[in-house]
Amino acid sequence: MNVLFINPPFKAEYGKFSREARSAMITNSGVVYYPLWLLYAAGVTQDAGFEVDFLDAPSKPMNKEQSLEWIKNKNKAYRLIVLDTSTPSIYNDVDFGASLKDVFPDAFVLLMGTHPTALPYDTLSLNSKIDGIAKGEADYIVRDLAKALNDNAPLSEVKGLIYRNGDEVVTNEPMPLITDIDSLPWASKLIKQFLEPEDYFFAAASYPEIQIFTGRGCPARCYFCVFPQTIHGHKYRVRSSKDVVDEFEYIVNNFPKVKEVVIEDDTFTINKERTQEICRLLIDRGINKKIKWLCNARVNLDYETMVLMKKSGCSLIIPGIESGSQELLNNMRKGTKISQIEDYVKNAKKAGLLIHACYMVGNKGETRETMEQTLKFAIKLDTDTAQFYTLHPYPGTEAYNWAVEAGYLKNDNFENWIKEDGTHNCVINLDNISASELVEFCDYARKKYYLRPKYIFRKGIQSLTNKDEFVRNVKGFLNIAPKLFRKG
Repeated sequence: MNVLFINPPFKAEYGKFSREARSAMITNSGVVYYPLWLLYAAGVTQDAGFEVDFLDAPSKPMNKEQSLEWIKNKNKAYRLIVLDTSTPSIYNDVDFGASLKDVFPDAFVLLMGTHPTALPYDTLSLNSKIDGIAKGEADYIVRDLAKALNDNAPLSEVKGLIYRNGDEVVTNEPMPLITDIDSLPWASKLIKQFLEPEDYFFAAASYPEIQIFTGRGCPARCYFCVFPQTIHGHKYRVRSSKDVVDEFEYIVNNFPKVKEVVIEDDTFTINKERTQEICRLLIDRGINKKIKWLCNARVNLDYETMVLMKKSGCSLIIPGIESGSQELLNNMRKGTKISQIEDYVKNAKKAGLLIHACYMVGNKGETRETMEQTLKFAIKLDTDTAQFYTLHPYPGTEAYNWAVEAGYLKNDNFENWIKEDGTHNCVINLDNISASELVEFCDYARKKYYLRPKYIFRKGIQSLTNKDEFVRNVKGFLNIAPKLFRKG
């Protein structure tokens, strides 16, 4: 049986839509995430014996007509079609799925992702041609659905599936979270089979890069973060250290052009002993001398581990600092302290690690004073790079519920989560600060941060002394320059 996996086309005329980013959009910095969750589901289904085709339309980018032509040229009768989705693109994704149902009337059209998981019945109500939704972690749901369709078995036995049965919508019992993460296929092997690394870009990494996961879930309780609250839960389930380093070795041996591995776990460094074990294995095998890597790392990371990470090839860490106000950090359940952040940045610089810091405005309790406090804090910390965004309150998160209940989110048209050109939009209007003012502040903060003489001088020296950093800085500058220098 043939199964088709699609990251659907969306706004191709404006660029590459990064659907599996934590905030799906066409980014100002040119960042394009690999469709990893869709890839893992495809790999699990393929390992179960099914023939799989995979199309990542945004990576090219391909529009709707080009995507349909690509699919039709496969000359296959697909029995199951799986589409990735996101909140800003959900109407488009449903429409594209319905178009595929017209081409393949006997196919079961299935949606996966955070949005249909959070709002399954609303999503199904958008178009009767969508047959079902994989609620939660989709890997085994898709695999089991493929088996049921192939064997003409009852769909009621497929855990995690929500599907149409005539005019009725049936909700099956939930699919348990996957605990044996080592049993999942490697993202890098699927990337080699289906994708081209040159089509993807991560501004903080050397180009080209490959993204992987070493675990799923996050024990932190940040009220805005969508993946732990909808798909993967708050228990961090990890691959063995050996399996992770084996994949690093595979990347080194099979992707000679790739310069860096991006570990996309929400909080890779949460377990100090495991982090250090992976680092030692990378050093023992000499992989640290062949490829760099970076990761998301909470600000409770200690100096000793930072030093070992640097020695093992880590070039950069990404903390979600979010705010310079302790009150706001408490409000968003961040679980971090200002003093902790300051020590983290000081230790990382001492260890020789670069930092890409993430800041966010528009959260519970935000004022113009706290926004300025955040900008001053960012400039004081003076990390290698920084990003400033407004809160994106995605369905399924506490932030979404708070915004709706407080009357700050008054627009239920999910197309408005991004602008017409696919870039970031703000849908939060606080009592004292409008959405447009939040966006204007982010633009202002970006300019104040990046156009400092001290910063420009430091990046110039960095570029002159390191070829990879020169390439990274140039690509990053060319992508962000229109945002920095536009008028208004």
